[in-house]
Amino acid sequence: MNPSSPPRSRQIPVIVLAGFLGSGKTTLLNHLLRHRAKNRIGVIVNDFGSIEIDAMTVSGQVGSTVSLGGGCLCCAVDVSELDTYLETLTRPAARLDVIVIEASGLAEPQELVRMLLASDNPHIVYGGLVEVVDAAEFAATRECHPEIDRHLAVADLVVLNKTDRAGEADQLRVREAVAATGSTAAVVPACYGRVDPELLFDPALRPDSEEKARQLSFEDLYLEERAPDTGEEHGDHLHAAYESLDFTSDVPMSPRRLMAFLDSRPEGLYRIKGYVDFGAGDPGNVYALHSVGRFLRFAPQPWARGGTRLTRLVLIGSGIDVPALRKALEGCRAPDGPTPDMAQDAAHERSMWGVLRYVRGPGDDA
Repeated sequence: MNPSSPPRSRQIPVIVLAGFLGSGKTTLLNHLLRHRAKNRIGVIVNDFGSIEIDAMTVSGQVGSTVSLGGGCLCCAVDVSELDTYLETLTRPAARLDVIVIEASGLAEPQELVRMLLASDNPHIVYGGLVEVVDAAEFAATRECHPEIDRHLAVADLVVLNKTDRAGEADQLRVREAVAATGSTAAVVPACYGRVDPELLFDPALRPDSEEKARQLSFEDLYLEERAPDTGEEHGDHLHAAYESLDFTSDVPMSPRRLMAFLDSRPEGLYRIKGYVDFGAGDPGNVYALHSVGRFLRFAPQPWARGGTRLTRLVLIGSGIDVPALRKALEGCRAPDGPTPDMAQDAAHERSMWGVLRYVRGPGDDA
């Protein structure tokens, strides 16, 4: 990303965490809260369940808000109240970096996604639908709840949980089920819900003075704790479940070529974030790019005066071909001189500036 060109109005990513009862989504949520990379997390629980943190259990009643400490909040809400709570959690006084919605084990997660994409709240941005699957019990779950195929089809990231209890055949069965839906979602294996938080949100950057003054967080309390029933430290080797690519270019990008690349994102590519320079096509603006799963958003903002004009992107996924992605992005650069398709590029780019000020979400035509 280009540090000289920060977004003018920061938006808080809202992540939907879904999965059938027993899949391990609450365990995953607790893991995120304990290893939150200094982020202040707001949690919305669409259920009458509980979140267990340390020896404390936070039980929610509809309409309740509970402070968890360490920069975390918890709400228990009905779906119809979602906008109201998002409005509360996105107020500057809450100072949150990420909001996680834990869906009920019997909820239709696509309804939550639709609500987020249709929300008029200018302070949020869709952070993805994460579907947690019990790899060992997938066949039984699918028999009782055939609608799981529908959930997998709309997921942006599938966490293949409890792989310590599932054989290769069980894990392959889930991957085949995801592929059969036509989804290109990244599938990440996990035990005890332990996924790298960087898959879902970026580490928070805090001023030194604020960090020195902050209260002791759950992240601190659990720093030396070992994962239950394992001999590994929390967070060990979590990065091994995914790959990332940092791409920088001092040559402007071609809108036509970059959009073709983005509209044909390969299987397993979960997140893209960063800033794009389109050069002479729009010399006054840099374009912030946010992509999660099939959701894609561009937002133009003025270049910082005197700043270096670069395209800087970070791509994160599971099972992605990093060299091939790098080569594809290099092929998205604008040509230096006249080429046979230069006229087509120019005509396309004249119409692109309206297209690039858009949000494309699940269900939209590419």
